[in-house]
Amino acid sequence: MASKRSEVQVRPGVEADLEALTDIYNHYVRETPITFDTAVFTSEERRPWLLSHPEDGPYRLMVATDGDTQEILGYATSSPYRTKAAYRTSVEVTVYLAPHAGRRGIGTRLYEALFEALGTEDLHRAYAGIAQPNEASTRLHERFGFRHLGTHREVGRKFGRYWDVAWYEKEL
Repeated sequence: MASKRSEVQVRPGVEADLEALTDIYNHYVRETPITFDTAVFTSEERRPWLLSHPEDGPYRLMVATDGDTQEILGYATSSPYRTKAAYRTSVEVTVYLAPHAGRRGIGTRLYEALFEALGTEDLHRAYAGIAQPNEASTRLHERFGFRHLGTHREVGRKFGRYWDVAWYEKEL
């Protein structure tokens, strides 16, 4: 008997995914403090973000799809941690799932594929900022060996209140 986990396929993101990826991200913009963006994006506004994650190199985009329907269920990225040259061996990573796709192991599958792809790159550390509270994201990052570095208290304001961001680090 096939499990839900085996029905999910993970592959590099492509330009044809842009609308679905934008829709997933906009859910978090509108409904949650998980991203500190406060205005939704059009697909065209998100195009530079997608194009900044090619199929090779340190800045990747991995997409999870339903094996039967090909519906995009989520994505994971590695992006520049900071813009200055000395930071080039560090990346910031993140996972976003479609609202109905949680608790199926999809985040785990995405990070497995992302970190496998990054294994041959000249990278030293991965960082993740997790708006609090977010137990599912904290558990996912700890499962992959991230350790808590500290928390920026009330660093972002959204929905009329302040939110903390816990920072995590993983050696690559």
